[in-house]
Amino acid sequence: MKGAKEEKTRLPLDEGTGYGRASATCDEELVRVGPGTPCGELMRRYWQPISQSAHVTEVPQALKVLGEDLVLFRDGLGRPGLLHARCAHRGTSLYYGKVDEQGIRCCYHGWQFDVQGRCTDQQCEPEGGRHRDNVRQPWYPLEERYGLVFAYMGPPAKKPVLPRYDILENLGADEMVFPTGPSGFGAGADDTVRLIPCNWLQQFENTLDPFHLTALHTKHRGVHFCADLGNVPQVRFEPTERGIRYVSTFKRLRDGREVDRISPALIPNIRSVPSVMLDLGPSTHVVWTVPADDSSHYLFQAGRVKKSYKGTADMFRTTRPVRFSDEDSDRTPTQPRLWSELTPEQIQRYPSDWEAQISQGPITLHSVENLGTTDIGVVMLRRLLRQQIRVVQEGGDPMGVSFDPDEPVIKVGGVNVFTEVAPQT
Repeated sequence: MKGAKEEKTRLPLDEGTGYGRASATCDEELVRVGPGTPCGELMRRYWQPISQSAHVTEVPQALKVLGEDLVLFRDGLGRPGLLHARCAHRGTSLYYGKVDEQGIRCCYHGWQFDVQGRCTDQQCEPEGGRHRDNVRQPWYPLEERYGLVFAYMGPPAKKPVLPRYDILENLGADEMVFPTGPSGFGAGADDTVRLIPCNWLQQFENTLDPFHLTALHTKHRGVHFCADLGNVPQVRFEPTERGIRYVSTFKRLRDGREVDRISPALIPNIRSVPSVMLDLGPSTHVVWTVPADDSSHYLFQAGRVKKSYKGTADMFRTTRPVRFSDEDSDRTPTQPRLWSELTPEQIQRYPSDWEAQISQGPITLHSVENLGTTDIGVVMLRRLLRQQIRVVQEGGDPMGVSFDPDEPVIKVGGVNVFTEVAPQT
C-alpha cells in the first residue's frame, strides 16, 4: 500500500527535455568544400571571385579559398598571380615574399616563381638553379572582369569560359560597374567585415527564403526595408536553366498594386535579388557567396550604377529601426548608422540576417532542423546541389558551365514586376 501511495504522488514526467538527446550533425556532403570533397569539387568547376582588381598589388595577400592557403599578388608587368602559400623549396610562406617584374621571390632562400608557378631563379644555387625547370609552385589561373579578380581552381581540362551577365553589360554612357567585397554588406553587417564566420550554405540558402523578408525584416522589431513586405506573399519556386528562382506575389499594396518579386539563385553560389524596396525593374547586382573554408565565407558583388555614384558608405548604413533607447519606443529612430556602431543591446533587439545566420553556429546542425512548407526553396536548392555533385562525380559538366568563347551573355532574371489591382466593388 505504501508503494502505491508513493506512485500516486509522483509528479508527471516532463516531456521534450534536452536530456539524452543524440548528438546533432551537419550535412557533410554540402558543407565541406576542401579539395576532394563532393561540394568542393563542384565549386571548383566554376570561376570564383577572390578579390577586387584594385586591391591586388605588389604586396602579397594571404587568402584562404575553398580550404586552400593561397597568396595573391600582381607582378611588375601588371599580371595577377595566385600561388599556393607554401614555397615549393622548404615550405616558407610566400606571403613574406618580394614581388618584381618576374614574379614573387621567397624570403628564405630567394627562389623566384612567376604568376604560373614556374621557378625562374634559385638565388643561392649554382647558375641560378640548374634544375629549376623541374620545380613548379602550385598555381591557379586568374581573369579580371567587372572590377573583380576571378580564380579557376578546378581540373585544367574542365576550365570553362568566364561568364558575362546581362545586367553588367551594355552600359549606358552615364553608367559603370561598381565592385564590392569581400564585405559583410549583404549579410546584415557592413564593410568593416571581410570574412563571414559561418558556412557558405547558411548564407546562400537565404536567397531562396522569401518568407524571412516578412518575419525578420518587417514584423519582428520594425521595418528594415519596405512595409509592404509584411504582407505574407504567395510564393512559387521554379527550376531554371541555371538554378532555381522564386516568384513571390505581394497583394494589396498600399498604392493599390500587386508585385511579382522574381529572385534567382544560380548554381553553385550566385544570387541577384531585385530591390527589397519593391522598386520597379530588374536587379542591378550579381552576388557571389565564396567559401573560404568549411566554417567561413566571403561575399563579393558587382553592381550596375550611375557614374555619379559616390561609393558604398550609404549602402552600409543599417536600416534597422534602432531607437534612442528602450524608453523612447514612440520616438523617431536615430539616424542610420553602421552595423559595427550598434551596441550589443541594440543588435539583440533589432537582429537582421547576420544574427539569424551566424547564430546557427560555424556550421549549422542539419539533423535537428524541422523544415516546413516555407522551406520548399531551401529543400529544392539542397537537392539540386546534390544532383550537380553527382554529375561531377560521374565525369560530367555541371549546369551553367560553358567552354564556348562565344557563349551568350547570361540572363540573370531577377526583377520586380508590378500589376494594377482591379478596384474592389
